[in-house]
Amino acid sequence: MSHPEMMVSSELLDEFRTCTQIQYSGKLNIKSSKGHRWIFYYRLGRIVWATGGTHPFRRWRRHMTQHCPEIDIDQMQLNSKDLSTSNDYWDYKLLEVLHEKQKIKREHINSVVEKTIAELLFDLAQQAHFNQIQCDRINDVILEAPMSFTSADMSLKFMQDTWKHWSEAGLANFSPDLAPILRRPEQLQQMVSPAVYKNFVNLMNGKYTLRDLAVKMKQSPLPIARSLLPYVLKGIIELIQVPDLPFKIGDGQNKATVEQEPELPSGPLIACVDDSPQVCQMLEQILVPQGLRFIKIQDPVQALPILIENKPDLIFLDLVMPVASGYEICAQLRRISVFANTPVIILTGSDGLFDRVRAKVVGSTDFITKPVVADKVMGVIRKYIQTPSPTKDDSKSQPLAFGN
Repeated sequence: MSHPEMMVSSELLDEFRTCTQIQYSGKLNIKSSKGHRWIFYYRLGRIVWATGGTHPFRRWRRHMTQHCPEIDIDQMQLNSKDLSTSNDYWDYKLLEVLHEKQKIKREHINSVVEKTIAELLFDLAQQAHFNQIQCDRINDVILEAPMSFTSADMSLKFMQDTWKHWSEAGLANFSPDLAPILRRPEQLQQMVSPAVYKNFVNLMNGKYTLRDLAVKMKQSPLPIARSLLPYVLKGIIELIQVPDLPFKIGDGQNKATVEQEPELPSGPLIACVDDSPQVCQMLEQILVPQGLRFIKIQDPVQALPILIENKPDLIFLDLVMPVASGYEICAQLRRISVFANTPVIILTGSDGLFDRVRAKVVGSTDFITKPVVADKVMGVIRKYIQTPSPTKDDSKSQPLAFGN
């Protein structure tokens, strides 16, 4: 294949194919090293539902609006027992309730199921491109009488195709769950017609994700994201993270609001830019059990776009890497306003005075020598950011300094 970097992990594909081949029934739990979680529900080797991801309530509302437009979600009347989100498949149970009440037809359910699975498979493919993925099969048959069956082979093929097209459009570092917001309206006004400018102002307000806009504009997210990319690269539009929507349903008397439970882990995000898989793995093993989120970047060429998208709270940066050195990346980071005060910790195999001085000149915050050990790593993290483990007030950021 001409774009091997665009491929979905072969191990991940093998896991899905195995579930199909053995006619698996149960749950396939998948977690990323960044803390994202998905569950794919199988019945006799076919995927019947999927949950998890970044915006479960926003996704459910979007798919209901698109495929069941006759239902006014804000006016839905359901009993409190129908609103339970204590299980992971609350959204599927609501589909069952609506079908039992003859509010939606079977073909509507099929469309929602198909779109939900496709969306979560795409998110999984994107996460697998940047993070380690762990799969775990649990033989609990949750959905004994599924309302819809989806061909796993067709779903995987669609996942590979959509991820390939998204990547080749230069969008690999941008999630369709990001929301565009207009940052330089005066510059945009000089570039487009008044009608186009008005549409930009109305829609690019940071409230609608690329997927939300796709439903509003009756397109797929790809052409929308592709058309916005030139403006994003020029800084005219920014793609930002947005929270999930609260889920509100009428219970006949009042409005019940169900908030999404936070994803695990929820601590600060630590990035490591190091071409050594061993160093990245050691840091991950140290940080994740401490409740910290972790992202590894082994290709220094991809470091800046990935860091810009994820905006980590602290960055470990290897000093010696091919193509781009830690000095160069650190200097570039300090030219970007969002990283002006982000702690950047230089990793190096030597402890020479020259390296320390040069690292300070390009704007690094601190300096630790390899090999990385837990006490040293956690010590420097607690020095500059507040960690999930409660400590005294001195765990807050200290004045940036070297050595003593």
